[in-house]
Amino acid sequence: MLHFFASLFTLVGFVVTAAATLVAFGLAREYVRNRLRFVDGVRHPIAPWLAALVVTVILTPVVALIHIVPIIGSLVGFGTALFVGAGTGLGTASGIKALKRGE
Repeated sequence: MLHFFASLFTLVGFVVTAAATLVAFGLAREYVRNRLRFVDGVRHPIAPWLAALVVTVILTPVVALIHIVPIIGSLVGFGTALFVGAGTGLGTASGIKALKRGE
């Protein structure tokens, strides 16, 4: 029975990570399309990489602090911070492409 709950926590952690990544992607894409439309610096090729790095660096200590809480700490980890950072970078790149297409 204990193995079932361990598998269940792993699945819930995966779902939390996937949801956070998709939310980060969507928020970054819309932010670039709506707020950074007239900012020339966002069109630089390094902007998505920089956005991903900044979000990962910010989320790493947050995830470390979340590990203090027993149940919630087992759902998120450093991988969550990496995936959310990657989602932010990909969302930024997608927003830049949408601006170039004129959407």
